[in-house]
Amino acid sequence: MTVRLTTAQALIAFLARQYTERDGHRQRLIGATWGIFGHGNVAGVGQALLEAGPRMPYLQGRNEQAMVHAAVGYARQSGRLTAHAVTTSIGPGATNLVTGAALATVNHLPVLLLPGDTFATRPADPVLQQLETPYAGDVSVNDCLRPVSRYFDRITRPEALIPAVLQAVRTLTDPVSTGAVTLALPQDVQTEAYDWPDEFLAERVWHVRRPAPDPYELEQAVRAVRAARRPLIVAGGGVRHSAAEAALAAFAATTGIPVATTQAGKGALRHDHPQDVGGIGHTGTATADGLAREADLVIGVGTRWTDFSTASGTLFPDPATRFVNLNVTGFDAHKQAALPLVADARAGLDALGEALAAPAHRVEPGYEHAYTEAKARWEARVDAAFAAPDADAVPTQTQVLGLLDALVTDDDILINAAGSLPGDLHRLWRARSPRQYHVEYGYSCMGYEIPAAVGVQLAAPDRPVWALVGDGTYLMNPTEIVTAVQERLPVKLVVLDNHGYASIGGLSAAVGGERYGTDYRHRDTEGAFTGDPLPLDLAANAASLGMRSLRARTVGELRAALAEARAADHPVCVHVTLAAPTAPGDGAGPPGPQAWWDVPVAETARRPAAVEAREEYDRRRAARRRRL
Repeated sequence: MTVRLTTAQALIAFLARQYTERDGHRQRLIGATWGIFGHGNVAGVGQALLEAGPRMPYLQGRNEQAMVHAAVGYARQSGRLTAHAVTTSIGPGATNLVTGAALATVNHLPVLLLPGDTFATRPADPVLQQLETPYAGDVSVNDCLRPVSRYFDRITRPEALIPAVLQAVRTLTDPVSTGAVTLALPQDVQTEAYDWPDEFLAERVWHVRRPAPDPYELEQAVRAVRAARRPLIVAGGGVRHSAAEAALAAFAATTGIPVATTQAGKGALRHDHPQDVGGIGHTGTATADGLAREADLVIGVGTRWTDFSTASGTLFPDPATRFVNLNVTGFDAHKQAALPLVADARAGLDALGEALAAPAHRVEPGYEHAYTEAKARWEARVDAAFAAPDADAVPTQTQVLGLLDALVTDDDILINAAGSLPGDLHRLWRARSPRQYHVEYGYSCMGYEIPAAVGVQLAAPDRPVWALVGDGTYLMNPTEIVTAVQERLPVKLVVLDNHGYASIGGLSAAVGGERYGTDYRHRDTEGAFTGDPLPLDLAANAASLGMRSLRARTVGELRAALAEARAADHPVCVHVTLAAPTAPGDGAGPPGPQAWWDVPVAETARRPAAVEAREEYDRRRAARRRRL
């Protein structure tokens, strides 16, 4: 039997009947479709969504990149077991997807992209918004999505949809391969009818597997753990994606091995778990980085080992330090010249725990005592950074985090991606639950936070969701505030205003750039941006988009505004202008970076600041170590 539908109608009907299953729990794969309609999708996918009605919920976005960010936030909060699709017209609507697609793929988070494409039948050439490529007739702007997609196909005939969408869903649900998936849909093919087999449109369940470790690799890993005197676990985002937090907590408690976390892995253990030693690397804690420098075995669990986690190859100075990498992808498991343990994080931790149970393995008491004391010392530094005793003072950034720390519970979710906040959050934030800390630092994309908050709130409607943004990232992508208002989502937006790209301003000063081009100021008479501050009013801007806006000028006002925002059942913006931070490491201010990050400095320059910065750079880079 067959049913006659257009290609777009068949695609939406197919997607509405796809499910994932893991550990006996089943959920719909594509929970909704985001879209902005133009001539490249309004008559095809748009009409199909209209016919589908509630079988495929539709979400109206304001910017295509932002729609992908919202979809990514939804997928991450949902443990990658359910996702969203995003439809666009052809041309600029399609190319606006690229940044969001890259972010999704870098972070291994599923999102299905459905950009319209130029006519497959080419009745007129070129059509509106078509890019003409002199050397190839089969190229469209959608080809720029190929390198940032885990799977890409262009549906040039209706029947070609069947194998393409099956591969698309396979990729979305595969824990090794998942990321952005693109099906480019020529606008004429979207509306073309075809007789679709009933079995194609039947309900289908995709099992999300938990691959177990290879016995040989497991034996090698167990030998390495038993031989280690100063082991350290580094937990990454794979722990979160696998829902392996409880397995990690049990493994750490049984073995006494301390656990540091990457940005993606933070929250894998509660902050008060005895084995949690905080963030690792350039934005890590003194406790975790100190353990890393003395470790003889590092057990990476679900981490990609980015330069922030390894302090650009300087964090593990001992050439005898060995690595065991438990990762579901062989690509990541073999990094750092590690003993690979290719497996799902939870399955691997369970297997390691069982293998180490007889005889029971635990680190030496002296090692455990030492890192416990170091953890307590770091907590005292966090308390000092968070303290805000003067209610009339202008708050610093870390005091804003301290006020939030005093307000939130296990239910609250914090979202951030770029600027100086990820560093302060990674070093200082006390994560209370596995899904509380939502910092996107794989792509560190300015403009992620507000749309991601919308996606997270859709995935977790009963939890308070906070988007923390600087003024720089706010100005890049505030438009999904309108979507939050439209959907009546009670997201809480905190705008930390420091009048420019302050984070990069600080980095610029450190590398001899003298904060060039980083302040929001008018031009002076010589053309530089050192004139009067720009007269921006971001609180008024948020209000103009329909959000209730609260202004906080002091610690006391901020405390009250945050409390009001948390209690609100509608979207609220809290705007706060920050005081200049106290210099890190002077005893009174927040702790600064505990490890290096490699940002190359000009090898030759006339300005003294760059010359001095290069001398420091050459000294630092001498400590880099490539593991072979």
